[in-house]
Amino acid sequence: MVLLTGQTMVSMDGSIVAVAMPDIAEGLHASGSLLQLVTGGYVFALAVLVVTGARLGDSYGHRTMFFLGLFGFTASSLACGLAPTGAVLVAARVCQGAAAALLLPQVLSLIQLSFEGAARARALGLYSMVLALGVALGQVAGGVIVTLGGSWRPIFLVNVPVGAALLAIGPRLMPPEHRKAVRLDLPGVVLLSCGMVALVVPLVLGREQHWPPWTWPSMATGCVVLTIFCVYELRTASPLLDLSVLRRPFIKSGLFASCAVMGAYSGFLFALALYLQNVLGFSPLHAGLTFLPYTAGFATAGLGWTRLPLPMRTNLPAWGLLTFAAAASALAFLTQDGWPTLSSLPLLYAAGFGHAAGFSPLVDRITGAVGPAQASSVSALTNTGVLLSNVLAIAVFGGVYLSSPGTLTHVTALLALLLVLAAAASRRR
Repeated sequence: MVLLTGQTMVSMDGSIVAVAMPDIAEGLHASGSLLQLVTGGYVFALAVLVVTGARLGDSYGHRTMFFLGLFGFTASSLACGLAPTGAVLVAARVCQGAAAALLLPQVLSLIQLSFEGAARARALGLYSMVLALGVALGQVAGGVIVTLGGSWRPIFLVNVPVGAALLAIGPRLMPPEHRKAVRLDLPGVVLLSCGMVALVVPLVLGREQHWPPWTWPSMATGCVVLTIFCVYELRTASPLLDLSVLRRPFIKSGLFASCAVMGAYSGFLFALALYLQNVLGFSPLHAGLTFLPYTAGFATAGLGWTRLPLPMRTNLPAWGLLTFAAAASALAFLTQDGWPTLSSLPLLYAAGFGHAAGFSPLVDRITGAVGPAQASSVSALTNTGVLLSNVLAIAVFGGVYLSSPGTLTHVTALLALLLVLAAAASRRR
C-alpha cells in the first residue's frame, strides 16, 4: 500500500495541474510560456532522470531511494503550493519531477523483488491500474480540489500530509533490504541525460508553439545521442541500463505492446478531454467525472484478471486491446451528434475493461521474463517507455485532433491502429 500510494501521487501530478492552469495564470500573472513550463518541467525532469533513479536503487537500495524520493516529492510539493512567483513554481515543479524520478522506478523493482507467484500478479495488477489511471484520476482530483478549495494551491499542498504520513509509517511496514553495491555509470548518465533532454524538450513544448524550426534538429540530435548511449551501454562492464535484458524472450515485443497501449490511452484521453470541454462546453470537473466509467472498467479487469485460469490469460492481452479499440471507435462514432450520455457509460466501461485486460497481464509477463538481478533494468525500461510514449502520443494525437477539432473519428482511427499492432505484439512468445 505504501508503494502504490507513492506511485499514485507521482502518476496523478502530471495531469492534476491541467485543470488549474487558468487559476495559476490569474493568481501568479503567468504567461502562456511559463504555464507550459509548469506542466512540461515536471514531465521533462521525470523522463530524463528515471533511468538514473532506477540505477541509484541498485547502488544504494531500492527502499532507501524510494523514501528519499518520497521526501523530495513531499518537500517540493510544499514549495509548489507556497510558490510566490511563476519562476519559483517552475523550479519547484522541476524538483518535484526529479524526486518522482527517484521514487517511481523503485516501486516496480520492489514489487518484483518482494512478491512471487499469485501475490506478485495481484500486486502488478494494482500497480498497472495506478500507472494507467493516474492521468484520469489527476483530472478528476484536480477539478474537485480546485472547485472546493477555491484556489490552485491545494492541488500541490494535498501531497504534503499524504507524503508525511507515508514517511512516518512506511519504514515500519517495509522490511530492510539486502543490497550489493553497484558502480554508477557516470558517462552513461551524461549521454542519456543529454539525449533525453534533446528529445523530450521539443516533444513537451513543440505542439503548443506550433513546432518551431528548432524542434526537429533537437529531436534528431536526441535520437543520435541515445543511439550512442545504447552502443556504449552494450560495451561497458557496469552499464547504467542493462540492455542485454532485451535479448530475453518477449521483452522487446512486450515493451512495445505496453508502451503502444499506454500511448494510445494517453492520446485518446487528451483528445477526448479537449473535445468535451472545447466543443461540448463541459466544465473541467464535468469532463473529469465523465471518465469514471472507464476507471470502473479498468479496476474490474485490473483486479480480476489474476483469478482467471492460466490458459485464458494467454490470449487476454490481445482480446482486451481489441475490445478497447472497438469500444473507443464506437464512442467516437456516436459523438458525431453530441455526447451520448447513456451509451457512453457501457462503452467507456468496456474501453477501460479492455485496457486493463490487455495491459496488466503484459506487465506481469515482462517482469516474469527476468530475474531479480535485472529487476531495475526492466523497471527503468518500462517507466521510460511509458513516459516517452505518453509525451509522443499527446503531441501526435493532439495534432491529429486539432486538424479536425469537431470530431474524434480521426483520433480513434489512429488509436485502433496502435492497439491492433499492440495486440499482435502481445501474442509473440
